[in-house]
Formats: sequence, structure tokens, C-alpha cells
Amino acid sequence: MNSIKSVPARVLSRRGGHSLEAEREQFDKSQAISISKAINTQEAPVKEKHARRIILGTHHEKGAFTFWSYAIGLPLPSSAILSWKFCHVLHKVLRDGHPNVLQDCQRYRSNIRETGDLWGHLHDRYGQLVNIYTRLLLTKISFHVKHPEFPPGLEVSDEVLEKTAGTDVNNIFQLTVELFDYLDCELKLSESVFRQLNTSMAVSQMSAVQCRLAPLIQVIQDCSHLYHYAVKLMFKLHSCLPADTLQGHRDRFHEQFRSLKNFFKKASDMLYFKRLIQIPRLPESPPNFLRASALAEHVKPVVVIPEEAPEDEEPENLIEISTTSTTEPQITSDLFEQTFGPPNGVWDDRDAQIESLKKEVDTLRAEMEKIKLEAQRYITQLKAQVNSLEGEVEEQRKQKQKALVDNEQLRDELERLQRVKQDSDRSQRLCAEAEKKANATEIRYTKLKEKHSELINTHAELLRKNADTAKQLTVTQQSQEEVARVKEQLAFQVEQVKREAEMKLEDQSVQMEQLRQELDARREELEQAQRSLSHAKQAGVELSAQVDALHAEKEVLRRSVSEKECELLSTRGLVEEKELQLSQEADKATREIRELQGRLLEKSNQEQSLQQKLLEEQFGVLQQTVREAQGILRDAMAKLDDPLHLRCTSSPDYLLSRAQAALESTDALEKGHAQYVASMADAAGLVGALALFAHLTADTIVNGSATSHLAPTDHADRLTETCRDCGQRSLEYLDELKDRQRLSHAELGDVRRALRGVLQLAQELRPKSLDIKQEELGDMVEKEMASTSEAIEDAVRRIEEMMSQARNESSGVKLEVNERILNSCTDLMKAIRLLVTTSTNLQKEIVESGRGAATTQEFYAKNSRWTEGLISASKAVGWGATQLVESADRVVLHTGKYEELIVCSHEIAASTAQLVAASKVKAEKSSRNLAKLQECSRNVNEMAANVVASTKSGQEQIEEKDTMDFSGMSLIKLKKEEMETQVKVLELEKRLEGERVRLGELRKQHYVLAGGCEDAPEDGEAKPAPAPRRGILKKPPIAQKPGLAEP
Repeated sequence: MNSIKSVPARVLSRRGGHSLEAEREQFDKSQAISISKAINTQEAPVKEKHARRIILGTHHEKGAFTFWSYAIGLPLPSSAILSWKFCHVLHKVLRDGHPNVLQDCQRYRSNIRETGDLWGHLHDRYGQLVNIYTRLLLTKISFHVKHPEFPPGLEVSDEVLEKTAGTDVNNIFQLTVELFDYLDCELKLSESVFRQLNTSMAVSQMSAVQCRLAPLIQVIQDCSHLYHYAVKLMFKLHSCLPADTLQGHRDRFHEQFRSLKNFFKKASDMLYFKRLIQIPRLPESPPNFLRASALAEHVKPVVVIPEEAPEDEEPENLIEISTTSTTEPQITSDLFEQTFGPPNGVWDDRDAQIESLKKEVDTLRAEMEKIKLEAQRYITQLKAQVNSLEGEVEEQRKQKQKALVDNEQLRDELERLQRVKQDSDRSQRLCAEAEKKANATEIRYTKLKEKHSELINTHAELLRKNADTAKQLTVTQQSQEEVARVKEQLAFQVEQVKREAEMKLEDQSVQMEQLRQELDARREELEQAQRSLSHAKQAGVELSAQVDALHAEKEVLRRSVSEKECELLSTRGLVEEKELQLSQEADKATREIRELQGRLLEKSNQEQSLQQKLLEEQFGVLQQTVREAQGILRDAMAKLDDPLHLRCTSSPDYLLSRAQAALESTDALEKGHAQYVASMADAAGLVGALALFAHLTADTIVNGSATSHLAPTDHADRLTETCRDCGQRSLEYLDELKDRQRLSHAELGDVRRALRGVLQLAQELRPKSLDIKQEELGDMVEKEMASTSEAIEDAVRRIEEMMSQARNESSGVKLEVNERILNSCTDLMKAIRLLVTTSTNLQKEIVESGRGAATTQEFYAKNSRWTEGLISASKAVGWGATQLVESADRVVLHTGKYEELIVCSHEIAASTAQLVAASKVKAEKSSRNLAKLQECSRNVNEMAANVVASTKSGQEQIEEKDTMDFSGMSLIKLKKEEMETQVKVLELEKRLEGERVRLGELRKQHYVLAGGCEDAPEDGEAKPAPAPRRGILKKPPIAQKPGLAEP
């Protein structure tokens, strides 16, 4: 078994007694022990507590330096199991460790790759798994280094995924391919593990099997996130590219989906995973990417890791006690022999050998202590030399900074000289023009030109010297980096020497020789470092000399510039002559300006014609918009008399919101009309407001007609006529906009009066149950939730009382049936209690996240419709629990029917579904309470199904079926019985039809009284109501809530 047996004291503490060094020493010891216990050759899974300590260590030191410093010393090529457990621990450290762990692992990619390649060439079962696992780790490191937005734990929100993918199709395409490659590596590892387990027919409770299965927990966590991100990106790709282009992507995703589903199914069936991880369920079929609405049906798979019980801490031995344990008996025997003499009074020859060996051991220990002291002394010298080298490097850095400052000054001088050069160029042009008039200035001009040539040469020379200076600076920087690298190598190698000197006490003579050799090598390396440092110093001296030379040249350039300035003064006379010529050119320019003014007048005439054309085009756009708006309104008014529209229904609340929006749009329309009348060159505001007004008004008319189909006759007729009048007034207003003469006098007064009439009728049609004071809603929610909880608690107590009563009063089959029914009812009540508690927590979370600076009552008042739905759902849950208890009581006392208990179970399932739906409306999709609430809802449905199943089985077990014996009847009597039975069947069918019609009417009335508008969509179109059927009505599902069923 491989282990890190001890941690040398001198390796871990350089200066004893210091608190920080002591803490670091303790930290290194604990990490060494955890790594040695987690990564060993035992064929057993890695213990979670050891891995957790390693992960906490990465967060403590903000990296994985300590982990890798011990990991690279592990003999991975000697054991495949050791390499397998190393990969497992590295995977956990990458996922849960500090973010800087990724960069530290990037530096050791070659070590990971070498380990995988080594075991890939060997025919070993664990070796093949190690080869696949290392490829997965390398792929994981590469992906997260390339995409730092994805943490190694792969937990990012959908917003971050959208931001990372961006809008470029190429980036989305490439990111999807990389995710597929990532997921392939994960699935390949799981398939290889299960393939080996299938060939050996292993049991998941065996430690050897668990050693292979343990890393699959991290694989399951990675796969759940990768599958979700792949689905998101595939839908995004299908929204940007044609389906034929992405056929290869779809085929690859479908193959991965089947493999992942098979993997999750196999893992779920194993007992080992059931206590460690909750594996999500994938849908039966992959998402349909060709249908964009399928994205809403996608559910993100969530992996849940249950909380672990704290494991007993094992005692940690930091130092091997093998030597002390072996020498203790020897010392005891020596004391015994010295006191009482040898056995039988005879001294054995082995005593002399033991004495000589003891002396040799003492001698070797003394020599080892001397070597340790010499090594410590040499290390101190090395530290002093390293400190001196650091001081010299700092001095070189200061000189480099000074050289950079001088370089910047020289660059400024060069820029100023360039400006002087530009001035001299202008002077040269002036001299060339003045040469025709003054021959006397020709000699000066020639001298100026020669000076300019010298200036150019000097400038070029300065540029070359500047480049040489930059090269020298680069050489200095490289030498400094080499010194720092040698320093790091020396420090790391000294650490290794110290560790080897402490950890390998058994091979003393060999270790001493190796230590001497390594010290000689370090001396040579130190001499090389000193020589490189001396070279760097010489380079710095040469650089300073060059900087001095540049200073001297800079002074020369300054003097030459001053001479040039004197020469420029002589050229001012020539400039004055040029000014005379410029005045003549100004006269010429005046004439040209007059010509341009004539052209400008022509341009203005053209602009006027274009302005007139623009007005016509704007009016044409307005007319086209008016015609489109009229078409929209006429189409909406046609719905008032369309018999097919009779099946569409809507709610007064939705009609109220549409009418209010249409009334508000008239203000924008009036503002746009005023802007267009003021400036007819801009019809954008009027066109936009007109389009909005037409759509909202048409929406109001259509929803008004749909609302009238459920309203009383009087209100329905008034609402229809008001909607028709609204459409007619709107068409009249649009006709006025089509006429240029009447356009400026168009008014919206009649349209507003018609819309207000629709608003008033919608207000009258609202259910009267909505007249609760807004300030009382918050208190009502809390009261209803509290009363629901009390009702459930009371139901649980009553069921327990009924259970004890049934055990006292019944026995045999009846006792068994009653206990089974009451136990299932108790489980159902407990599940409902958990659901109500979770719903209360989710409501608190919704209120806290959505109310802002407002109070809880103000939040409930602002969202009154949602609050009323919540109250209604809570009432239904409490009422259902009470009815279930009463029905169970009657069934146990044999005074009720089993069907009552079944109906109550269905009713409770529907009520809890209504509560979940009401709570889910305003919850965040990523909320943990929402996920927990949905899980509780599924649990309630399962418990309700258990109640129904136990009730039906108990009913079949207790009720006795009469045997039908017709052997003693004659033919005439059989015929008579047959006719009577047919009469009873017809009567029962007629009664069943009547009861179904009555049930439908009851549900319709319940929908009206309970405020059926709560379930009407607030942000969509009116939904068509189902047409009534003739004949025998089909019985609706009992589990459906009456308030949620369609009338």
C-alpha cells in the first residue's frame, strides 16, 4: 500500500516558533495524511471525509499547490488502482475545489497525459479505465480553460449560457460541438465501467465494485448539466439555421440521449447510488428541435446529493512508529538482562553483535546529525545568496525603469524634432517660391537644406540607437527571468533534498552520498546563476553607457535645433511677401463664393420640390396605415356575427384589461395626430399610434364578443351592441383621417365614450367575489394558510384516533382493510402537510423577492388576482382534507361508501394541484422551493393513488358477491327475469345520463361562483370553449377540480 508515511519537520517549518509557520506546518501535515488515505492501492472507494479535507485545503490556500506537490510524488505507474483513485480525487478537486485549482492543473497536463498513455498500452482492467478517465480530465481542463464562464462544477444560469453563446451562429455551433465532445468523454467512461461490471456480474455492495462505481457520481453531476446546456444550444441553433444543416447534430444528440438515458437507468437500479445521489429522470423521447415550442416542455434534470452523516474521525499518526515499536522490545530485553543476567547464566555471542550494531547505529546517527547540520547551514547560505540575488534583481529593475523613462524623454525629443522638420519643410516650400524673386536667399536655402539632411541622418541614427536600447532592455529582462527561474528551481530542489533527508532514514549511507552529489550539483547551478547575474550586470553597465551617449547626442540635437530657429527668423520676410499673394488669392476666392451662392439657390429650389414630394409620401403612408386599420377593425366587427365565434369565450377581467389598454392608446393616437398636424413631414408617430389603436380596439371587440357568450342575455346584448358601436365610431374616425380637408378636425370623443361603455359593462360582469378589500387580502392569505395547516393537523389526529378505535372494535379481514385504508390516509395527510409547508415557504420567497420597498399587504393587494387564486386553492385543500377524514370515518364505521373515499382522494389531488399552480405563477424557475413544491405535489398524487388502490382492494376483499344460479328457472321465468333486468338497465342508464348532466351544470355554476376568470389566460387570446354534445355526456375525470374544469 502506497502512502505518505510522514512529513519531515524541517520541510514543513523553516523558522520554528512562529504562529503562521506552525499553522502552515499543521496544514501540510493534515493534507499529506488526507492524500495518503484517499489515494492508496486498496480496492475500495475513496472516503468522502478525506476528499472533503483535500477540497477544503484548496480553498484554504486558494489553489492546489500543496495537492500537486504531494501528488507528483505518488508512484502512479506502479499501481492501476492507485492511478484510478488519483483520477477520482482530481475530478472531485476540479469540481468542488477553489477556482484557482483549474490553472494549477493546467500546468500538470503533461503528467496526467503520461499516466493515461502508460496504462493505455497495458492490458489491465483498471489500466484501461485510467486511460479513459485521464482523457476525460484533459478534456474537462481544456474546456474550462477555453470557456472560463463555465466553472468546473458546470453550474451556470441560463442567462450566463446565453451570454456565452452570443448571437454569432459560428460561436454557437462551435460551443455545441465542444459540449458534445465533453459529454462523449463522460458517457464513454460510464459505459466502460458498466461493461467491466457486466462481465464480472458484480454486486454493487462489494468494495471492489464500489471502487469502480464511485467516480460515476461526479460523472452523473456533469452529465446532467451538459445535457441541459446541449438542449438549450440545439434549440438556439435551430432558430438560426435550417433543419437540414443540423441533421448531423440531431443524430449525434439522439445517440447521446439514448446512451445517457441508459446510463441513468442502470445507475438508478443500483443500491449503491440510491443512498448517495438522487439521479434525475430523462423524458421517454428526446426533444423535438424542429418544433420551437418544445423548448417550453424541456425540464432541466436536477441531481440531488443528500446530506451525509458525520463520519467518525480516525486518529492521525503523523510519524511512523515502526522504528520505535521495533526498538522498544529490544531496550526492555537489555534492561532485563542487565538486572538479572542472561538466561541460564550464559552470555550469547549475539550480545556482542548487538552491542557493535548499537555502536554503529549511534555513529551513523551522529554522522547523520552532522550532515543535517551541514545541510541546514548550506541552506542558510543559499537563502542569503538568494536574498542578495533578489536585491540585485531589484536594482536591475530600477535601472530598467530609469532607462525606460530616458527612452520616453528621447521619444518626446524625437517628436519635437519631427515637428521642427515639418516646419522646415514648409519653410523650404516658401524658399522655393521666393527663389525666383531673390537670388540672394539661394545660398541660405542651400545651407538650410543641408542642415535638414543632417537632421534626417541624425534622426535615423537616433532611431537605430533606440532599437538597440530596446534590444538591450529585452536581454536584461530575459536575464532577470532566468535568475528568478533558477531561484525557484533552487528553492524547489532544496525542498526535495530536505524531504529526502528526513523521509529515507533506512538507507542512510546511500542517502548521504546522494545528498552530497545533489549539493555539488546545486553549487554548480548557483555558480551558473552567479555567472548569468554578472553577465546581466555587465549588460546593465553597457546600457547605462549607451544612455549617457544618448544624452550627449540629445544636447547636440538641441543646439542644432536652436540654430534652425535662428534661420527660420530670416524666412519670415519671405512669409510676408507670401501674404501679399494670399490677399490676391482672397479676391479670387470672393468671386468663386458668388458663383457658389448661385448654385446654392438652385439647390434650395430642388430641396423645396423634394420636401413637397416627402409630404406626399408621408400622406400616402398614412393612408395605407388607415386602410390597414380599417381592415383590422372590420375583421373584428365581422366576428360579432360569425357563428364560428360562438364557441370562443373570455373573462370580464381580460376584457377589462384590453379595453383599458385601448382607451389609453387613444391618448397616444391624439398626441401623434397633433404632431402630424403641426408637422406633416413626419407621420411616424401617428402611424405607430394608429396601428396600436387598431389592434387594441379590434382585440377589445373580439374579447367583448367572446365575453358576451358567457354573460346573461341582457348584458350580452348590451355588450355586443356597445362593441359594434365602438367599431363603427372608430371607422368613422379613420374615414376623417383619409380626407385632407377633415384630417385636422378629426376627434376621438365618440370612440372614447364607446370604450368607456365597454369598460363599464366589463366591470358589471366581474364576479362579485372579487369585491374584497385590497388591504384585507394579505391577512386572508395568512389566515387561510394557517387554517389549512390546522385542518390537516386535525385530520391527522382524527385518523390516528380512528386507527386506535378500529383496532379495538374490529378484527380479522376488516381490521386489516381498515388499517390499510387509514395508513394510506395518514400518509396522504403527511404529504399534504409537507406540501402546504413548502407552499408557505415559497410564498414568503415570492413576496420577499417581488415586494421591493412595499409591505407584504401592499404586495398582495397589488397582485390581487393571484392572491385570490391562492386563497381559493388553500380553502379547497383544507376542505378536501376534512371531507377525506369524514369519509374514512364513515367507511371504518360501515356507515359510508368506499366511493366517497375515492372521490375525496381525487378531490384532494386536484386541490393540491390548484395550490401548486397558484404558487408557481409568480415563482422563479430556478427557485429551490419551487422544485421542492413540485416534488411534494408528485408525492401527494402518489399517496392519493395509494388511498384509491387500498380502498378498491379493501372493497373487493370485504364485499361478498352473490353467485348467480339460474339452473332452477324455467324458460318463461328466465325470459321474464331478462326483461325486468333490461328495464332496470334502461332506468339506470337514464338516471346516469341525468346525473351526468346535473354534474356538468353543477361544475358550470361552481366555475361561475368561484371566479372562473382566475384560470383564464391574462396574456393570451380568448380560448374557444368546447361545443356541447348531444346524447349521453361523457363522465369527466373525478380528480379534476370543479373550479378548473371547462363548463
